[in-house]
Amino acid sequence: MNARPGVSQGTAGSVYQVIDFTNISQTTCTLYGYPGVSLAGGSPVRQIGPAATRNTAAPRALVTLAPGATGNALLRITDAGDYPTTQCHPTGAQYLQVYPPGQTTPIYVAYDSTACAGTVGLLSIGAVQPGSGSTS
Repeated sequence: MNARPGVSQGTAGSVYQVIDFTNISQTTCTLYGYPGVSLAGGSPVRQIGPAATRNTAAPRALVTLAPGATGNALLRITDAGDYPTTQCHPTGAQYLQVYPPGQTTPIYVAYDSTACAGTVGLLSIGAVQPGSGSTS
C-alpha cells in the first residue's frame, strides 16, 4: 500500500487534503473504514498533537483495490492559528503519519504544516472511498 497527498483546497480556517491510497502489490486488496492520521515531525519522527477524529458524513464501505487501483480519504486540517498559542503550542510538522484502515504500520507522507503540540485536535478524516481524490 502506498499513500500520497492528492488534491487540496483551502477554505476559511481549514485545508481539505485528499489522501490517495494505491495498491502497489500484485494482488487485489480491500480497505474498510477510516485511516488513522496525525501530524508528525522531528528526528526521530514522532506524532504531534491528537490523531484525527472520524468524520462520519460519508458511510463506510468496502473498497476493493485491484493492483494499481486507488482509493482515497478526505482529511480536514484546521488552521493552528485559530487557537491561542498557550492552548495550541504551535509546532512545525513535516509529515502526515497515516495508518491505512486495518494496518498497524504507519506510512509517512511529506506534508509541511503547523501542528498543535497541546491537546487541541486539528484533524478530522473521512472513510476511505473508491477512486482517486482528484476524480471523486
